[in-house]
Amino acid sequence: MQQYRVGIIGATGMVGQRFALLLQDHPWFKVTALAASSRSAGRTYREAVDKRWAFPETPIPAYIADMTVQNADDVQGIAAQVDFVFCAVDMKKDEILALEERYAKAEVPVVSNNSANRWTEDVPMMIPEINGDHARIIAAQRERLGTQHGFIAVKPNCSIQSYVPALWPLLDFMPEKLIVCTYQAISGAGKTFATWPEMVDNVIPYIGGEDEKSEREPLKIFGSVEGAKIVAAAAPHISAQCLRVACTDGHMAAVSVKFAKKPTQEQILERWHNAVPATAGMGLPSSPATFLKYFEDPSRPQTRLDRDFENGMGITIGRLREDQVFDYKFVCLSHNTIRGAAGGGVLSAEYLCKKGYIKAK
Repeated sequence: MQQYRVGIIGATGMVGQRFALLLQDHPWFKVTALAASSRSAGRTYREAVDKRWAFPETPIPAYIADMTVQNADDVQGIAAQVDFVFCAVDMKKDEILALEERYAKAEVPVVSNNSANRWTEDVPMMIPEINGDHARIIAAQRERLGTQHGFIAVKPNCSIQSYVPALWPLLDFMPEKLIVCTYQAISGAGKTFATWPEMVDNVIPYIGGEDEKSEREPLKIFGSVEGAKIVAAAAPHISAQCLRVACTDGHMAAVSVKFAKKPTQEQILERWHNAVPATAGMGLPSSPATFLKYFEDPSRPQTRLDRDFENGMGITIGRLREDQVFDYKFVCLSHNTIRGAAGGGVLSAEYLCKKGYIKAK
């Protein structure tokens, strides 16, 4: 496979650090540019992250430790060094919108971890196994932007990446209503217990904006490309509550679902076991060998035991049973900073490269 030069925009934050870890031995991608705010620009990566390095069990990767961090605002300078960028900046929404569009208009494809462009109608929001075909909207986006190569693609919110994959094989049973409660690790807020001691032995029943994202974003994932926009699905209707819990990594979801065409438990289990993702056979380095795994043990999945399934890229499911109000209920688990953030971004980039949307210069 061809080699691609990659930039990490927002390299000093927790997700940027996770990108750095995931890319250190990547067979297709070579990091050639690191960028962050003007506060970090001009310093080595080691100096810029300093005591903010979020993974004490893993050292800063030697391949970038002495690389100089550039100013993310130097779009033209960075554009000359890369074939595409990952974006994980911590900025206001309107600033992110403007920055990502500047990179795209500089003919740099942007694979974004940020939420700013998730509801831009011609920006694909991708879980590649499920809706990789939404990438075809990129042609319309390029026409709008006036670009030949540049575009923006995003990954969805980390909170939905446990239960949306579990719903996907069941769509032909027409899920109508869904109640979900997510139990989200502190790394989803870019925190560790060292930096957020208030979370030790604690649960906080509010994460700003998370309920709304968890209710809306699955509908875009399940939607369809129609002309120059992605039209969200009309169902299921989703009610979400999102809680912050005292775990380092891993987002769990407790789901109750009602179907228009109620399946049997055996049919649901068969669908989960035999689901064939859109990435099957593509040879993508980050693609999990098993996308969905169901546990018969009613005490699984557990966050600490199962968040690293398939190197953090697989989804684990358990406790499927009848529901007295809806039809069925179950629990699911995903690794929020790998599958839900940087790892999902890397997989999306691999998919876009393989499909020819991203090309080496």
